[in-house]
This record gives sequence, C-alpha cells and structure tokens, in this order.
Amino acid sequence: MLVSWNTTNACNLQCAHCYRDAGAQSAQELSTVEGKALIDEVAAAGFKIMIFSGGEPLMRDDIYELIGYATSCGLRPVLGSNGTLITSEVARMLKDAGACAIGISLDSMDRAAHDSFRARNGAWEAAVQGMRHCREAGLPFQIHTTVMDWNYDEVEKLTDFAVEIGAMAHHIFFLVPTGRAVNIADSSLKAVQYEKLLRRIMKKQEQVPIEVKPTCAPQFMRIARQLGVATRFTRGCIAGIAYCLINPLGGVQACAYLDEVVGNVRETPFSQIWREAELFQNLRTRRYKGNCGTCQYNDICGGCRARAYFYSGDYMGEEPWCLYRKGSVVESEVG
Repeated sequence: MLVSWNTTNACNLQCAHCYRDAGAQSAQELSTVEGKALIDEVAAAGFKIMIFSGGEPLMRDDIYELIGYATSCGLRPVLGSNGTLITSEVARMLKDAGACAIGISLDSMDRAAHDSFRARNGAWEAAVQGMRHCREAGLPFQIHTTVMDWNYDEVEKLTDFAVEIGAMAHHIFFLVPTGRAVNIADSSLKAVQYEKLLRRIMKKQEQVPIEVKPTCAPQFMRIARQLGVATRFTRGCIAGIAYCLINPLGGVQACAYLDEVVGNVRETPFSQIWREAELFQNLRTRRYKGNCGTCQYNDICGGCRARAYFYSGDYMGEEPWCLYRKGSVVESEVG
C-alpha cells in the first residue's frame, strides 16, 4: 500500500494541469511535528511507501528531516517533483536522508512546449539537469509525463529519452480535470485516443528495459492481459483500496483527483480515517455502476473513480472514456 502526502501548496512553477492549484504556501499546512505524527500513523496503518509531493516538496525546509523520519519508521520514502530545484547538493541530501526514488515531471521533448505548459522558461532544461544530478548521486529517478492531445504523439519518444538518461521508469499520467486542469479539460484524451495510446504504451513496454506504466488509466490492466504483456501490477485503480492522499492541511482523499475530503488528520487519527471513511468503504465494495459494474475486468481495472466523479458526479459511476463493452472493444472506433 502507498500513501501520498502533499507536503505543501508552495511551488515555484504554475503548471496548467495542477490538481492542487499550487503556487503560494497555505497558512495552515501541517507542521514538522504534525507531519511526524502523520508518518507514525501511516506506518501503523500498514502502508509501505510514502510519497512526498506538493506543490513542490523541495520548498519545505524540513523535507529532509521528514524523509529521514519516514525511513526510521520503516517506510519507503519517495518524492514527486518538477525537478527544477534538484541541484547536485540537493540530490546528495535526498539520498543521504533516505529517499529511495524521485519522480521528475517531463511532458514533452519540445523544450518550448514543456516550458509553456509549466509556465516557466528554462523548466525543461532544469528538470533534465535535475535528473542528471540524481543519476550522479545514485538516487534512482523516473520520468512522469502528463499526456494530453497536444503531446499524444510523442509519448514513446519520452520513453526512449527516459531510457537514454538512465531513468528507472516512465509513468504516463492521463489528465483528470481537477484544480487548474478544469481550465484545460478539453485537452484530455477521449475514448478512442485513450484506448489507442494504452495499446501503444503496452507494446512499448515490451521494447524497452524500464517500466512503462499508465497512471489514472486503469484500463491498461485489461489491455496488458489482452496483449499478453507482463506487468507487476495487480489492479488499475487502487484509490481508497490500497492508496490515498493527505493534502497540505491534513485532509484525506481517496486520490489526488477525487476531490472529496473524507476526514482530517488534525481531528481524527489517519489510521482510523483509513479504516472507517464511508467513501473508502464504498470504493472497497467495487460495486460500480453502469458498464464498470458488469465488466469482466472489474477485478483488475476498476475504472478511474476520479474521472467518473468529474463527469457524472458519482465516484461509483462508470468510466466515461472506456470503449470496452460487453466482452469486446468497439474495434470500428479504434481502427
């Protein structure tokens, strides 16, 4: 099981798709003491991996202390970062603190396109330089790409770049419109592109020596099985089942993109929220509606609960962009 903690709302970029609408630090973010208490609770609840994200987690002055504390509690600390603040010294300090890996965002091989999307000139070069610093420090890293209609055709090129620069994996995030991303909802992939790209990614997995994983696209599990592609994963959507998120103010959500807070760690112990939250209990029943409820791949896919929530207002509703119906994909649509 893994948990993500948005350690801060502060960020040095203004990315167009940010689910947290990050930028300025929030006044009531969890303190160092509260963060350590949260880490204790996360470990007690049986989680194994803790993702420190943001905003930009490297903008927290105590991030190394928190990573070290997570390590001492038996957790495997990893980070999600835009990469632009990773100097050689930062990479060494992260490694020394106990960080096991870091995910660095890169959305295009076109530097100008990436910089525009991240709203900062030089963001592409700084992120790539951050990757080089991690490699030199011996800190494993992977590339995170958010895919939309404008970078749909270059996903495999980014995978090849990940191999070239020494990344351990390439994780491709499918846009879910929440936070600032509601302003670019029209650029998210729809059914046909969604299905085609998942097939491309699974085929690419067989061609490269690193892990290539779609995220927020649980249908990849169905497609992997259909194509006979081996994967270490056992389920697509794990929100509320084996994963949840804590926001900067202590609010607990099933995932970053399902914007419903089910409790706050300042008021209720995290382990209790994890066990008892009604939304989590509903997700664990896997009693989905519509096609997701009758799908033969319900056990390994689950559909994107956040996308169902955004488009229908029902987190147990069917996945809106899945083409799989009654035992087959509508092949005439996919081509």
